[in-house]
Amino acid sequence: MENLLAIISNGIVDQVIVGTTAYGDTLAETTVDVTGIEVGIGWTYDGTNFTAPVKTTEELEAEARVWRDSELQRTDFIVPLTDFPNHAAWIVYRQELRDWTTTEDFPDTKPTAPAEL
Repeated sequence: MENLLAIISNGIVDQVIVGTTAYGDTLAETTVDVTGIEVGIGWTYDGTNFTAPVKTTEELEAEARVWRDSELQRTDFIVPLTDFPNHAAWIVYRQELRDWTTTEDFPDTKPTAPAEL
């Protein structure tokens, strides 16, 4: 039976592969069966537990900007459609998105869209 195997180098998950435990035993690196366990490349392994890497403030802010930019792009079509349902609220939301990076809520609390598209 094939499982998910984490290949560990110097206490860090280097790869996650599909293979049998017997195959993992043939590798020079430490392998751990992680079938059903949340784990990814870059996670640390202490011999018992896996720990996700901690993101820096810069990484969190960069991810938040990517999300914000995608929200602006996703709602671009609303701007010229003045008869779009709840148009004014959508325009306010888009302004909140643009202003978000200068608020103390950034990047922790995302602006909330007025309604689903």
